[in-house]
Amino acid sequence: MEPEEGDTVVLTDENGVEHEFELLDVFDVDDKEYAVLASAEEDADDGEEAIVLRVEKDAEGNDVLVDIEDDEEWDRVSARWDEILEDEASLEWDDEDEDEEDELDEDEELDEDEDEDEDEE
Repeated sequence: MEPEEGDTVVLTDENGVEHEFELLDVFDVDDKEYAVLASAEEDADDGEEAIVLRVEKDAEGNDVLVDIEDDEEWDRVSARWDEILEDEASLEWDDEDEDEEDELDEDEELDEDEDEDEDEE
């Protein structure tokens, strides 16, 4: 699957009703590929959790999304998704820390420049 973050995926439910989802991520667990989707519909609940489906190939070689019905497989996949979210959260914290450090460095440089100006007077 060659998805890009933000792609729209349309899934048909058991009643034949189509629902739009935004592709959040694709990752591998045990040599199988999984897609993480979030509802893209206007009436979607903001607090709605993402859904995770296994990516398989149909007879023509097209990607199809399949429910994960095995509890052990689900446990492995959801644990991996949790790890990915934790990694992303820590990267965001690292980026914020770097931004704060950059701001502090700029402030220190300004203070040093002011001190030099005072010394020259």
